[in-house]
Parts: sequence; structure tokens; C-alpha cells
Amino acid sequence: MLDRCTMDLHCYSHFLVHSLLKELKGNLIIFFADIISALLIRATGHTLQMAYRQSLNSLDIVDLLKSSDSLSSGDVAALVYLWNPFTIAACVGLSTSPVENLVVILALHGACKGLVPLAAFGWVMATHLSLYPAILITPVILLLGYGPDTPPRKLFLQKGYGKNGDNHSSDNCGQQETNHSKAEVTFSWRPVIHFLFWSSLWSTYVLVLCSISVKPHGSLWEMFQRTYGFILTVEDMSPNIGVLWYFFAEVFDFFRSFFMIVFHLNILFMILPLAIRLKHRPCFLAFIYIAISSMLKSYPSVGDSALYLGLLGLFLDELADMQFSFFLLCGYIGVSLLSPVMHNLWIWRGTGNANFYYATGMAYACLQIILVVESVSAVLNHDRKLRKLSVTKLRDGNS
Repeated sequence: MLDRCTMDLHCYSHFLVHSLLKELKGNLIIFFADIISALLIRATGHTLQMAYRQSLNSLDIVDLLKSSDSLSSGDVAALVYLWNPFTIAACVGLSTSPVENLVVILALHGACKGLVPLAAFGWVMATHLSLYPAILITPVILLLGYGPDTPPRKLFLQKGYGKNGDNHSSDNCGQQETNHSKAEVTFSWRPVIHFLFWSSLWSTYVLVLCSISVKPHGSLWEMFQRTYGFILTVEDMSPNIGVLWYFFAEVFDFFRSFFMIVFHLNILFMILPLAIRLKHRPCFLAFIYIAISSMLKSYPSVGDSALYLGLLGLFLDELADMQFSFFLLCGYIGVSLLSPVMHNLWIWRGTGNANFYYATGMAYACLQIILVVESVSAVLNHDRKLRKLSVTKLRDGNS
């Protein structure tokens, strides 16, 4: 009897140690994924700031930059992402969101640096893991074709033509300025073609590996149905921080397919207008796409919010005059505190109902809408300010 108890205790201890080591290994993977993501965000921020400073130098309006030299926008964005409570919650909860965020940031970093294979790998893996990052192909192509974020490209043409007509005796200088301005607005197709080639290559590689891994259990099409089909059909009605679970739990089954198509197409309808208006700021366009998909996706998590809040820090200069920033900060803090309380009251204590928790989800969605609208408005106002300053500099130079 004593030997049996000793053997059971030994088996239990072995199982406990194995479980702890397995959990520790998972924690380390997620922890290092967050660390690498923060480093990539920092490097991307430095690349964006250098390119933007060069663009303002060419327009003679570099004085508009307000960020301090001691702490750049990349450093701020990395700190915001790393010490964000949403990032910490996703890491402690052993969520796969840090890995998904890592491959998304990898795609943006590769596109900003001009590393086409890296950008293609990040985009393919992000689409494979979560499906919604597929819409990021638009900002990635714009990043590879036009380069990092710059002021509106009309300003470069105006400056080139203005200097060309400033003095007829300096035709060579004016021609060089005009050629430089045309180079700023020229779309380069070569890296885009390379990106499409590498994306096809990585996609084929991933599909082959998936077909080999699922062959003992089913076909590749069955894997698509159980993964991407599960995302698109919204079969799981478990409560989350989104709004779709409550809506599809209450809607009649007859209208379910219609509203399912409407909700998913709502994301696609915003791609083209935003791309046309913000094509000169592809990295900011990627931030907007990520925020919109985090708001409208079927199964959102706090890790999605951690990603776009971290990317928000990359645009300190452009968003310096954004309105309702204090209101948004207080709103995010309030929702972060109230959401687990309402969930506990409804699910565990039974003293509330679904409307309590859904109200926090609606408030969270409204905050995200305000953030997207105000950030886009702030960037457009920043571009108008650049246009006015450029026109003023051009008139002063001609006078």
C-alpha cells in the first residue's frame, strides 16, 4: 500500500513538473514574441522618422517636427506596446495574440526597410494565423512602391515647379529639383512584383506543410472550413469584448446570413477609400486597417488592441493635435476596469445579465470608432498645415 502511494505521488509530481515546464515554455515563447515585437516597432519608428525628416528637409519645413531628440516616436511606440496593460494581459493569459502581432509587425517592418522576402513572409503568416491581416496587402504594397510615410506628394511637385520657375538662369538646378519631385511621386513596380512572387512562394510552402500535417486527420479543405470558415460564420457565441456575439445571438436565423455578409463586407468597403486618401502614408493606413479589423472581427481580443495602440505611438508628430485624447484615455481605462467586473457579475455570480457585459463592449467599440475618426482627422489636418507652410515658404522664396 505504501509503495502504491509512493508511486502515485511520484507520477503526480512528474506530471506537475512536466505541466509547469510546458507552461513555462509557452510563457517564454509569448514573452520573447512581445520583446521582439517591441524591438521591431522601435526600428520601424526610427525608419519612419528618418524618412519623414528627410521629406520635410526637402520641403524646408523641418521646424514642424515637435518630438524631442531624447525620445523618438519609435521609442515611445515600443514602450507603449511593451507596457500596455492589454499586452501584459495577453501575455499572462497565454494568448496566441503576441505571435499574431509579431508576424504583422514583421510584415510592416520588412516593407518599411524594403526587405521584400521578410515582408512577404510576415504577411503570409499573419493571414494564415488570423485571416484578417489579409487586408494589409494594400499598405504593404504602397510601402514597397512609394516608400515610408511622407507629406502629400503634391507638395514635392509644387516645390519643384516653383524652384524651376524661380530663376530662368538656373535651369539646371530647377530641372534637378523637378526630377527629384517626380521621383518622390513615382510608384516602383519592381519590389511589388517581387513581393507577389515571394508571397506566392511562402503561401505554397505553408499550404504544403499544412496538407502534410492534416493528412492523417482530414483534407486541406476541411482545415479551411474548421479555421477560416469558423471565423467567417461566427459559430461560437461565447462572450468576448466584441459586439458580434450578442448581435448574432439575438438575430433571427432567417437574417443571420445577410447580416454576416454585411458585417464582413463592412471591413472591405473601407479599404479602397482609405487607400486613395492615405496612399502617401501607408504605415498609418496599416494602423487604421488594424484598428478597424480589431473592432469588427468575429472574435476580438485585448491583444488586437495592444497592437494598434502600440502602432499609434509611431505617429506622435502627426497626432500631436488630436482631439479627445484625454477622453479616449479615460474611456479605455474605464472599459478595462468595468469589463471584467461585469463579466464576473454575469457569468460567475449570477447577479447581472448579458446586457451589463454587452454595454461595456458597446462602449469599447465606440471608443475605437472615435480613435479611428479622430486620428484620421488629425493626420489630414497635419497635411493641410504642411501644405500651408510649403506654400508660404514657396511664396517667400519667390518674392
